Amino acid sequence: MTDERTPDVDAAYGLDGPQAAKRLYEGWAETYDHDFAAANGYRSPGVVAAAYAAAGGAGPVLDMGAGTGLVGEALAKLGVGPVDATDLSPGMLEVARGKGVYRELIAADVLRGLPLGAGRYAGVVSAGTFTHGHVGPEALDELLRVAAPGALFVLTVHDGIFGPAGFEAKLTALRGRITGLSTALERIYAPGSPSPHADDTMLVVTFRKAP
Repeated sequence: MTDERTPDVDAAYGLDGPQAAKRLYEGWAETYDHDFAAANGYRSPGVVAAAYAAAGGAGPVLDMGAGTGLVGEALAKLGVGPVDATDLSPGMLEVARGKGVYRELIAADVLRGLPLGAGRYAGVVSAGTFTHGHVGPEALDELLRVAAPGALFVLTVHDGIFGPAGFEAKLTALRGRITGLSTALERIYAPGSPSPHADDTMLVVTFRKAP
């Protein structure tokens, strides 16, 4: 079965499950960086990398929903590594592989569990994965499992789903397992972006796994 929708943000926001997501992103992989990220002034990867470095984040880092590797590229420019990538789409990860910024690439569905040992990472980052039609807050339990005590998390959550999709409630429920929770509102796209979603905003969520 193929997904006949044109790969774009509207199609991505309308996804209804992991298989639909995999089909869409497999078809988007080769053009994603140029036709979407660069063309629309997509800020999320750079914002996440900068926030991670500014908070003193170090490697090894897991980039969840890494896609074509834009966060990994940004972290590499800031001297942060090593970084491993995980994503649902093997095609997106193949594009990421070509950038030479990841130690390991893992094609997996975080909601089904990652093939990774517990406590492996000093940090977890994610840009653009917690959004309409994508991964919900239940993924945070698996990400905490693979993170070491004290690990730094920097994640974006689309502002439109933070409350309605249960992220706010989940983060509240995780008190005791996480510390230093903070959120910062940022634009997803640069000013003047031609995207029909140019005014969308995201919350940059930062916390640490409790020691």
